[in-house]
Amino acid sequence: MGELRKFVTAEFVFGNGARFLAGRYASNLGARRVLLVTDHGIMKTGLVDDVTRSLSDGGLDYVIFNDVTPNPRDHEVMEGAEVFDAEECNMIVALGGGSPIDCAKAMGAVVSNRMDVLEFEGVDRIPILSVPIICIPTTAGTGADVSQFAIIMDTHRRVKMAIISKTMVPDASLIDPETTLTMDRELTAATGMDALAHAIEAYVSNASFHLTDLNALDSIGIINQALPRAVLEPDNMDYREDMMLASLEAGLAFSNASLGLVHAMAHSLGGMLDIPHGEANALLLEYVIEFNFKAARERYLKIAGAMGLSGSGLEELKEHIREFRETLGMDMTLGDLGVDEEDIPSLAETSMRDPCIVTNPVRPEKTDVEEIFRRALHGA
Repeated sequence: MGELRKFVTAEFVFGNGARFLAGRYASNLGARRVLLVTDHGIMKTGLVDDVTRSLSDGGLDYVIFNDVTPNPRDHEVMEGAEVFDAEECNMIVALGGGSPIDCAKAMGAVVSNRMDVLEFEGVDRIPILSVPIICIPTTAGTGADVSQFAIIMDTHRRVKMAIISKTMVPDASLIDPETTLTMDRELTAATGMDALAHAIEAYVSNASFHLTDLNALDSIGIINQALPRAVLEPDNMDYREDMMLASLEAGLAFSNASLGLVHAMAHSLGGMLDIPHGEANALLLEYVIEFNFKAARERYLKIAGAMGLSGSGLEELKEHIREFRETLGMDMTLGDLGVDEEDIPSLAETSMRDPCIVTNPVRPEKTDVEEIFRRALHGA
C-alpha cells in the first residue's frame, strides 16, 4: 500500500462570467462588509466595477484596498489588515494576479490570528483559520487562487518568504478566462511560463502522486500548445480559456505536490533583486532540469512526451524549453535582468533555505545552486 496522500483545494467555478458571482458567493459565506483587495493596474480596467456591482447587487457593502505591488510586501499585508479592522469588514475578495491574491490570503490570516505576517513563514505556522476569502484571478499562471501557498516579501531581510498552510486555501475561486484579456503579451508570456514551471516541478516533486500527476501532465500539454498562440493572438478567447485551465491544473498540482529548485531560486531572485517571478522561472527552468535529470529521468521523459517531443533525452527537452521561452520573447539571461556574479553566493544561500527545495527530486549542495545561477547568468 502506498503512502497516505491528501489533496486540498478551494471550491471553484470555471468559465466566462464567473466574476459576476462574487456577490452571491460572498453572501453565501456570510459577508456583511467586504474588503476588496486589488492593485493599481486592475483599477484601470473595468473588472473592479464588475465585481463591486455584483457585491452591491447582493446587498453588500465594500471597501477597496489597492496598495499592492508586484512581489507583495510584508507592510502591505499589515496595512490591508488594518483597513480590514478599521472598516469592520468580515470577508475578503481578492481580484488580480498572484500579488493581490497572495497579499489578501496573508491578510486573512493576520486578522484572524492577530499576529504579524512574518510569523507565518514556513509550513503549517498559522494556528487559526483565515477569515473567508474569495479569489478572482486575472492572470493565467500563478494558481494562487486554489493553492496552499502565499509568497510575501520580507522587506527587512529582502527575502521572498513562503507561507504554506491549508489555511491559505481560499473558500472559493471564481475563475473567469475573460479577465485575462486585460493582460498584455509580455504578462501573458511570463505568467504562462510560471504555470509551466509549476506543472513541471509538481510532476517531478518527491511528494507527487497520481492526482497531481494527472493535473500536471495535462497542464504541460495545454501550455505547450496554447501559450505561444495566446501571446500571438491575445484577444482569442479559445487560447485564453485553455491557458486559464492550464493554470488551474498546475495550481492544483503544485499546491498538493509542492515545487522544487526552480522556485526556490526564483524566490531568492525576487527577494533580493525584485525580478519578475515568471521571468525568473523561465530563465532557470532548463538549467534546473539538467541538474535534476538523472534523479527523475523517466518523469522528465514523460514531460517531453506531453510537449510532443520524441523523448530522446535531456538535450531535446532542454532545447525545446529554451526555444519555447525565446519564442515568447524571453531571450534574455539573468545578467540582462541585473544579476551580477557577486550576487550569486547570497542568492544560493537564500535558495537553500527555501521550503520548496525540500521536494526537489535531488537535494542540491550550495555549490550546485551557485553553478546553476552562474549558467543562467551567462546563458551558458
